[in-house]
Amino acid sequence: MKPKPAEKPFLTDVVQLRQRARAHIGNGPVTPNYEGDAQQTVAILQSVLATEIVCWLRYTMNAVAAQGINSEGVKGEFEEHAEDERQHARQVADRINQLGGTPDMNPAGLATKSAAEYVAAEKLVDMIRENLVAERIACEHYRELVRFFGQRDPVTRIMLENILAKEEEHANDMHDLLVAHEGKPGLAE
Repeated sequence: MKPKPAEKPFLTDVVQLRQRARAHIGNGPVTPNYEGDAQQTVAILQSVLATEIVCWLRYTMNAVAAQGINSEGVKGEFEEHAEDERQHARQVADRINQLGGTPDMNPAGLATKSAAEYVAAEKLVDMIRENLVAERIACEHYRELVRFFGQRDPVTRIMLENILAKEEEHANDMHDLLVAHEGKPGLAE
């Protein structure tokens, strides 16, 4: 039996790795083997940030404004979702910072950058419906972004996958509430 030829290690020589780390220290966590485009990623994440802030604001307003005999449980759900959206916004803002960008939280541009809309509704069932629409938009948008980032930027992809899982949970919650409040077994497309 022939001995196997010496395999080349998959890691860079540690001496070279250390030299590169020192030579490019100003780039923070963005190293030469980052396969994404950091500026493009930051631009995309600004839209995600705006979407999460708009959703946080809408859920917060709904938690405050919801009225009616069946509103207490729904208010609690809105409040819980608002906190989740706030946490998502913070995660995205932190990722933008890691990639060398500055998170844009200026209220003046949120509506134009957000994938979701801020729709003010007065009736409880309309609030639920608008939140379901926004969650469906977020789910579709984030699935597309997960595919886009793929292996080029696994950190951003994983962050978005985790947010997507929560948005799908929110959509399911809103769907269940809408079905319950409309008294129908399912929703027509």
